[in-house]
Amino acid sequence: YVTCRICYVSHMLRVAYVLNFTTLLYTIKFETSMASTERHEREMAQKASRALQQGVKDPIEMLRLQCLARGASGIKGLGRAFRIMDDDSNKKLDMSEFKKGISDYGLVLEDVEIRNLFNKIDGDRSGYIDFDEFLNHLRPPMSKSRRSLVLKAFNKLDKTGDGVITVDDLKGVYDVTKHPKFISGEWSEKKVFETFLASFDTPNEADGIVTSEEFQNYYSGVSASIDNDAYFDLMMRTSWKLS
Repeated sequence: YVTCRICYVSHMLRVAYVLNFTTLLYTIKFETSMASTERHEREMAQKASRALQQGVKDPIEMLRLQCLARGASGIKGLGRAFRIMDDDSNKKLDMSEFKKGISDYGLVLEDVEIRNLFNKIDGDRSGYIDFDEFLNHLRPPMSKSRRSLVLKAFNKLDKTGDGVITVDDLKGVYDVTKHPKFISGEWSEKKVFETFLASFDTPNEADGIVTSEEFQNYYSGVSASIDNDAYFDLMMRTSWKLS
């Protein structure tokens, strides 16, 4: 009996060791990933701020840099501000709406710069700018291969195929059982999912739903801080286990 008891205790200690080691590895991986993302955002914001200080003549580049100086969520935030102003949901903005949206978001542009920016996007001189076209102009350019990886990651997470990522999509795709705060009981499964989605949503305006537009806006900002295509490719494939 004593021998069996010792074997049982020894076995349980090994199990505990394996579980603790697995948790430690997950924690290191999770915190390293978060630290890497934060570092990229910080570098991107610093890079954008330096470019603004050096002076920028192109109005689109000026607005883009002001957004990126706020981090990867900067463009997402501006997009959300314009969507709120689009009362009739026609995805078009006139000059007054455009000017108010920039002002409400706290971006600093002179009236003449706003007019130049508006006119540059309003190619057909209709007096309106298409909302999606505006965001396409504003996003930092991504190569075809980078954009393909971002969309591939989004489609993998969008399990239901409805064009948005929600908590329900993440179930069975994002494993929370090894998350340190889930293991400790500090966070529920839903809390882990919501925190994960919030990283792609607009700060202080998170709605628990991430659209393809928000996902692309986020990664266009991250992409702007990574010059090496091979590193971006490795980061995306490792983060989302893409084939």
